[in-house]
Formats: sequence, C-alpha cells, structure tokens
Amino acid sequence: MDVAIVTVGDEVLAGETANTNASWLAGEIAGMGGRVRRILTMPDDRSAITDQVLAWSDAYDRVVVTGGLGGTHDDVTADAIADAFDRELAVREEVRAAVVETVAAYRDANPELVEEHELEIDVAAWASLPEGAQYVPNDEGLCPGFVVENVYAMPGVPSEVRAVFGRVADEFAGDEVARTLYTSQPEGSMIAALDGARNRFDVAIGSYPDTEGHNRLTVRGDDADAVQEAAGWLAEQVRVIDQE
Repeated sequence: MDVAIVTVGDEVLAGETANTNASWLAGEIAGMGGRVRRILTMPDDRSAITDQVLAWSDAYDRVVVTGGLGGTHDDVTADAIADAFDRELAVREEVRAAVVETVAAYRDANPELVEEHELEIDVAAWASLPEGAQYVPNDEGLCPGFVVENVYAMPGVPSEVRAVFGRVADEFAGDEVARTLYTSQPEGSMIAALDGARNRFDVAIGSYPDTEGHNRLTVRGDDADAVQEAAGWLAEQVRVIDQE
C-alpha cells in the first residue's frame, strides 16, 4: 500500500500554519502497514493541484489531499480534483442536507455571533462534489470529504482531517511491519552494524537522532519474520536501551 500525501494551502507554505496534517496522516498510515512514499505541500493553485493529482494517482495506490475544500475564494481543491478526472462539480442532496444541518446547529449555538456578523453561506458551494464521488461525512465541521477513484480529499482543519480519515482508514491498510530500537550509541559508531543489517536482510533500516540524547533505529519490511530477525540481529550489534 503505497500512499502519497498532498497538503494544500498558501498559509502552510508561508509558515503561518504548521503542517501537522501530513505528519499525523503519515503516522496513522504507517501504523496500519501502509507506506507513505511522498509528502508535498502546494499552493492554492487549481491547475498545479490537478497536474499533481493526475501524476500521483497513477503512481501510487492512494493519494490523500488535505486543505482547500469549502466555499471561499481560495478553496480550489475540489475543482482541481474534478478537472483531473474530467468531471463536473455537482450539488449532492445528502451533502446539502448535512451542510444545512451543521449551519443550523452553529446558528443555534452562537446566536450573538451570527447576528453580529450577519452570517450567510453559499450552501451550494459547500455541498458540491465531483460527479460520481464517494461522499465522506465530516462529523467535526462543515466541509465534506470525498473520494474520486484512488484520491481522498479532506478538509484542512486537523480535527476534521481526523474525523474524515477515520471513516476511510481501513482502505489504507498494508502489509508493512516495523520494529524500533533505541540506543545511546552515537550514530557514527553504528555504521558497520547498520550496513551489516542491510546486507543480511531484505528490510529497510533507518537511524534517527532523538531529542532526548539517544538514537532511534527503525526496521521496516513486508515480511514480519525478516523484520523480527533483522531487529534481533541488530540488537546484538548495538547497545539497546529500549525497543518496541
């Protein structure tokens, strides 16, 4: 299960918003045995998003696109994905009903704010999906998620990403397993051990400095026995202080 993640938003590229969605999604997908092969942040540029979606939908099993959904002027992700698959946007009645219900609940909960700002929204703009898309309800907000072929579109608000992804998470399960070792040894002292593990076993091995003064070694692969054997061998070559 090879996955690519696209996060959309000028505010992310400007450093105004941290890209927590990509790191959270990557962790969730890896935890289910999928492999995130690419992560890319893009501006709110309709044609550029279309081109990227087209390229990556052919190259990977799943593509997740977060951000740029909704009814404001810079929300172009739904249009871009529709363009990629040569589809029109169309209002879905079940989505319209969900949007109306969410807006009504917000009005009831915030009457002063609604009155002060004369809150009005274009329901059709929020309820439009590419024709034939699978609608994925958003239990945490106004903007729906959707799926077109192997492309999964989700809003950019982190709580809403979690809500929408939770409904389709099973579709990202893969065969990859991982073992993690922690060591107090400096990275430079483990070169021979890491090379030896790579040469002996058909696994991927990574070494990552930790903020607490030790290094994290990760062994990944599609064969659980090979991963276990490689991790065991590596644990005999370095000074392990903890493992998962």
